[in-house]
Amino acid sequence: MDAIIVRNLRRVYKSSDGIIKRKVKEVVAVEDVSFEIHQGELFGLLGPNGAGKTTTVKMLTTLLIPSGGSATILDLDVVKDAGKVRPRIGFIFGGERGLYWRLSALDNLRYFASLYYVDTQVARKRIPELIELVGLQGREREKVEGYSRGMRQRLHIARALLHDPQVLFLDEPTMGLDPVGARELRTTVKNLQSANKTILLTTHYMFEADALCQRIAVINKGRIVALDTPERLKENVQDLSVVEVEVYGMPPDQIEKIKTLEWVVEVSLENRDQVQVLQVHTPKGAEAIPMLVENLNGLRLGRIITREPTLEDAYVRLVGGAK
Repeated sequence: MDAIIVRNLRRVYKSSDGIIKRKVKEVVAVEDVSFEIHQGELFGLLGPNGAGKTTTVKMLTTLLIPSGGSATILDLDVVKDAGKVRPRIGFIFGGERGLYWRLSALDNLRYFASLYYVDTQVARKRIPELIELVGLQGREREKVEGYSRGMRQRLHIARALLHDPQVLFLDEPTMGLDPVGARELRTTVKNLQSANKTILLTTHYMFEADALCQRIAVINKGRIVALDTPERLKENVQDLSVVEVEVYGMPPDQIEKIKTLEWVVEVSLENRDQVQVLQVHTPKGAEAIPMLVENLNGLRLGRIITREPTLEDAYVRLVGGAK
């Protein structure tokens, strides 16, 4: 059974520019998006900034009305049956809004349980269970203002689960978390999926999607460009190796020059701490290193390695190097 069915979903925004003669133009945020999410599946939606991820999630959570197409959640239309959809879903977003910092976690959950019309007896039993699920036992009576960012995000998850929704939307839940907080949150998400919740996850972190998601849709410029399991998406780049070169002060024109080389498929530049890392996708593997060094003549270079492609490399290939 499919918990979510999306068919040809579209969303257009209108914007205007000019002072005297104002011109109204349409901006297409989502165009002809279709996919299904199975009951109990953890499904990933990946894409660069502005690709349409959050717009898609907002339409599915009834926060935005689609300009075209349709979407159903548990056989309920997100537009016609919005009032019936909302009690059945939970929406968790990255960031720190949505909690009362001067209240304890326990008081926050009690307050939101009353807003969600959760029966008092049910809430009294459910709140301790949720506190344990998200790993906040022993800290639930402390004020939220003293929590770390990761603890607040886990409290967000507990809040979204108060009414026991069947479908959860996690919009970049680990955004801005430190590595320990992000790891703890991923463990919580895995626990949710094992409890047979249907989850749609948007994230910028490829390793996170690879570790958590059963299937992944890649969206770029408002359109789905790939949809498959992480393993099969990675098969799209198995014909390539990745050469990584630490460089210092890489000029843009030199990057463009590297892109034109016949043995180069894709190029990206990433900042890591105090160094830039040039990533070159090539079928030549280690054979490409001498040629690459020759084309980087005049630059100070650091470590050079070759590695097998990852889900991130498949993603870069799909979206054309967009980040």
